[in-house]
Amino acid sequence: MGRRGRGNAFGSFLLGSPDQGRRVLRLRVQVMLTVLLVSTNVIGALVVVGLSMLVVPGPPPNSDLLLAAAIAIPVYVGVAVVVGAVWGTAWALRALRWASEGREPDERDRRRALRVPLRLTAIQGGLWATAALLFTTLTVILQPDLWIAVALTNGISGVVVCSIAYLFSEFALRPIAARALMGHGPPLDRGSGVRRRMMLFWSLGTGVPTAGLFTVAILSFTRDDISLERLRVIILVIAGVVLTFGALITLLNARAVVAPILAVRDALALVERGDLDVEVVVYDGTELGRLQAGFNEMVTGMKERERIRDLFGRHVGQEVADAAVRREVELGGEIRTVSVLFIDIVGSTGFAVDNEPTEVVEVLNRFFAVVVDEIDRARGLVNKFMGDAVLAVFGAPVEHEDHAGAALAAARRMAERLLEEVPEIRAGIGVSTGEAVAGNVGDAKRFEYTVIGDAVNTAARLTELAKDVEGCILVTRTSVETAGGDEAAHWVHHEDVTLRGRSTTTATSVLAPQARATRSA
Repeated sequence: MGRRGRGNAFGSFLLGSPDQGRRVLRLRVQVMLTVLLVSTNVIGALVVVGLSMLVVPGPPPNSDLLLAAAIAIPVYVGVAVVVGAVWGTAWALRALRWASEGREPDERDRRRALRVPLRLTAIQGGLWATAALLFTTLTVILQPDLWIAVALTNGISGVVVCSIAYLFSEFALRPIAARALMGHGPPLDRGSGVRRRMMLFWSLGTGVPTAGLFTVAILSFTRDDISLERLRVIILVIAGVVLTFGALITLLNARAVVAPILAVRDALALVERGDLDVEVVVYDGTELGRLQAGFNEMVTGMKERERIRDLFGRHVGQEVADAAVRREVELGGEIRTVSVLFIDIVGSTGFAVDNEPTEVVEVLNRFFAVVVDEIDRARGLVNKFMGDAVLAVFGAPVEHEDHAGAALAAARRMAERLLEEVPEIRAGIGVSTGEAVAGNVGDAKRFEYTVIGDAVNTAARLTELAKDVEGCILVTRTSVETAGGDEAAHWVHHEDVTLRGRSTTTATSVLAPQARATRSA
């Protein structure tokens, strides 16, 4: 398990610098094949000797057979190692040419790279089948009564060697598999996967010892010279092989299956803690590799959805985005009692004419940064940016126990900060509390969350008048009376005004003298 870029580390470890890639790859594949052929054939020879001497009943070989074996075995093993190394290396290097050239593999390259262990195992199987045929033929010619034992011991040994060869080569080529599968899931061929690996483990840990037991039973029917002591030795040997190899193969099987699952489990724990930069290295060519690749695809999708959600939240407000995620979004609205804050720059047209565009944008960005920060701090929603003006709502779409107090506090704090942080401009601020329709307005294909009603219109009208009021903040008396806590103490009654388009008056309030004095200080 690792983070992004770990797959490149595998490639660098395997290939070295790009200029030396082909030579390094050829050398490592050659060394791997040599070690593979020598070690597996030594193990196979030991299995043959053990079966012949301790397990398979029969007469001792005669002098002619011993002489032929002493000549044929070393010669054949030497030739097999050379042929296998040359043949296997040539095929493996062709299959891994993309790695030595430092390019990204295509689908065909990935499939061939993942088939290298199986192809090398097939080469081993062919060599051992030839050996079994050769030595069985020599036995038929020189000592016919031993040909069954020789054929069976060579066949059983060939299964052991092929199983070990596959497991060893698959483990040795994991760095290449990780690079081949980087960003992709393993292509699952018919007959491939965990099933094939489990059958190999079974054949090595259970099938071979059981086949040896069957061999003894079959040969015992054809011979009457097997003593009780000989049977005891055979049973002890087979039991020891079953216990030893069974435990070893079970351990290897558990490690091969559990390691990819543990990697995904650890990565999931990081995702649960909010870390979406985690990535599992895909190195397994079976269904377990699909699990690893599937986890990476899942995290990629989560990161994309989180990015979209963040972008969505920046456009409509995080609370609106969260509400949309929690429930199905539909057109329509509901009547809510809310507080609305409206802020507009004084003399923005003249400021834009008298200054360079870059300076205007820089000042506007500082202005909006203060406004948005204070609205978010008071748990409000920035509903609209309208040129150099901002409309904010408190109490929708998420309930706010003291929406009026939050709106008034936000107005005070942003006016104070704008005076200090953006002295180049002045802005009028209006706050109103009342009923409004809050919901999604537009078409089913394209809509926006907004608030419509008298409270919004009142806040906009107060903003126009606030530009001529000391402190540049004008709020409705209803907002002050609705506010909870100590917020009302910061405001005093101003006058009743008739807003544009209205026939009745609206009671307003402004900052108390002590509050204005604090700002000025």
